[in-house]
Amino acid sequence: MRSKRTSASRATVPHHRFRGSLSRAWVVLASGAALAAGALSMAGATAAHAAPMAHLPAVHAASQPAATGFTGPVDFKRACAMATKPGREACMALIRTNVAHVAQSHLAPNAAPTGVGYGPNSLQAAYKLPSSTNGSGETVAVVDAFDDPTAAADLAQYRSDWGLPPCGSGCFEKVNQNGQTSPLPASAGTTGWDVEESLDIDMVSAACPLCHIILVEASSASTNALGAGVNAAVALGADFVSNSYGGPESTSDNTFDSEFYSHPGVAVTASAGDSGFGVSYPAASSAVVAVGGTSLTTSTNSRGWTESVWGSTAGGEGTGSGCSADSSKPSWQTDTGCARRTDNDVAADADPNTGVAVYDTFSQGGYLEVGGTSASAPFIAAVYALAGTPTAGTNPASYIYSHTSNLFDVTTGADGSCSTAYLCHGETGYDGPTGWGTPNGITAFSQGGGGGGGNTVTVTNPGNQSTATGSAVSLQIHATDSATGQTLTYSATGLPTGLSINSSTGLISGTASTAGTFSVTVKATDTTGASGSASFTWTVSTAGGCTSSQLLGNPGFETGSAAPWTSTAGVVNPNGAGEISHSGSWYAWLDGYGTTHTDTLAQTVTIPAACSHSTFSFWLHIDTSETTTTTAFDKLTVTENGTTIATFSNLNHHSGYTQHSFSLAGITGSVTIKFSGTEDISLQTSFVIDDTALTTG
Repeated sequence: MRSKRTSASRATVPHHRFRGSLSRAWVVLASGAALAAGALSMAGATAAHAAPMAHLPAVHAASQPAATGFTGPVDFKRACAMATKPGREACMALIRTNVAHVAQSHLAPNAAPTGVGYGPNSLQAAYKLPSSTNGSGETVAVVDAFDDPTAAADLAQYRSDWGLPPCGSGCFEKVNQNGQTSPLPASAGTTGWDVEESLDIDMVSAACPLCHIILVEASSASTNALGAGVNAAVALGADFVSNSYGGPESTSDNTFDSEFYSHPGVAVTASAGDSGFGVSYPAASSAVVAVGGTSLTTSTNSRGWTESVWGSTAGGEGTGSGCSADSSKPSWQTDTGCARRTDNDVAADADPNTGVAVYDTFSQGGYLEVGGTSASAPFIAAVYALAGTPTAGTNPASYIYSHTSNLFDVTTGADGSCSTAYLCHGETGYDGPTGWGTPNGITAFSQGGGGGGGNTVTVTNPGNQSTATGSAVSLQIHATDSATGQTLTYSATGLPTGLSINSSTGLISGTASTAGTFSVTVKATDTTGASGSASFTWTVSTAGGCTSSQLLGNPGFETGSAAPWTSTAGVVNPNGAGEISHSGSWYAWLDGYGTTHTDTLAQTVTIPAACSHSTFSFWLHIDTSETTTTTAFDKLTVTENGTTIATFSNLNHHSGYTQHSFSLAGITGSVTIKFSGTEDISLQTSFVIDDTALTTG
């Protein structure tokens, strides 16, 4: 009797990314003095924060430019120059200077750096975030100044190193302050804004790996340019917008509020500042969520972490807090120390000495440790996204005040001295530096608590669509709600020109007028604010002709899940789970259990009537423990609308991948492609599929 597979058996290999098990070579970037002082130990990845490297020289305020604004010795520097007059903003990223930066060489998958700050695993654990399950379909925008040319590549590297799902098609986009992909503004150059941009998109990824990210790049650091970017982000469908910058308050702030920052139903976050007690704009606005900062360290308590206000009673550095001179007090704030708006509402880690890992190659050459309330603002925006779409017409800052018991209360530390103690000291309950506290899960970040009142809305992915110009369209979107009696409201972004969705019924209709390929996301939202979404591609070809396009959604499985494919459990896997992809980091693995088993993988698309010469292709790797050369014990069958177009078995095993292509000549309309793998009672055979394509022609 044949024995079961004993190595890399899928019965014993968990379907998640492995971390820290592969070696990596590192190059340390430091001054000659730092290199002479000693080398950093980079052995292994850890969820715990690395302690400060005592053998590296500290860089203090005396050696920094006078314009830093810090009054005492500090172990960090500003990435951007300070804003000195109203209408001009400065990014609030702070680069830690008493640890060395780290550049990568000889990259290995799923191995994160150490000694450069907290990564996603630590931050998710510290704040108890459901980051592996929530956030899909939500869009978080970050607004910054100038262009970071390496933003997309740096983000991909960060996500790979920390074991986050790869940022495939539709996960990340970069636009200018008008919401357009071109022209982008001038390069960040030596302004430091590239560090800010890397920090922002890394922090959104850390808190919400499944979120869609929009990086909005303004043409300058003026309030007008950055504010225009906020409006563009909302117009593009972002329900969460982060602003990691600030400047002095002015009498123009109420005008700026109405023009740029007041977006009911959108969670707009803003950094509280990094110079200690005192406020900055736009965090001082009643229209935004003001985000302060803490010092986050590991602990032996039940939480495993402890936090205090970032700063000191001496002031001059640390989170901002205090009373606005211009913005009126929102109705949900009832503290008596400020006649007008009080900063802050909420907080998260911001101390650069307990900072976060950021990957930036444009000006920094690799990994560095960064802090400032520039870190906490995008992180909190992404936490809101985990909680679900905000309720229309509300200010999401108010949610926090209704769920104060669902936050970690920060009761120690100070960011300066003040006559009304709670405005600058951590206290039980509300205080200025940290608001009501830091995230303890996501309950405090939706109006109903728990993310849309705990409801789950599921939208059925209709699969990729194809239409000829001038053709009438009728596509019904279907969605379900876990709660009974809910009314769903439908919306869509990216629809082909001439099409629209009925907000009440979910029917997409109209006449497509412009040829091209469109990335469409449809969303259904219930009355509690809970929502679900699905994304697909819609190809519009020129009437009377066929526009060549690839119809399959998620063709290389790089979203880290099957959809819009349907599959049996455990089919989509990452590198490191026992097989290897043809390209990218994910693949579909059918069978390989060494026991009686069947796996399936299928997707339905529509081939336009004008495209009668389409081709279906995929890359296939087969490995087996079968020793026979004559009997096909385990089989993979490939069908098109139920008709077999190919069959493979353990007899076809081979090293590496082989591409297989099949003509679908004469076939148009709805087409279902299906892979079915079957194994007998023992000795595994693995059918590994990647880089599928159904190309019209």
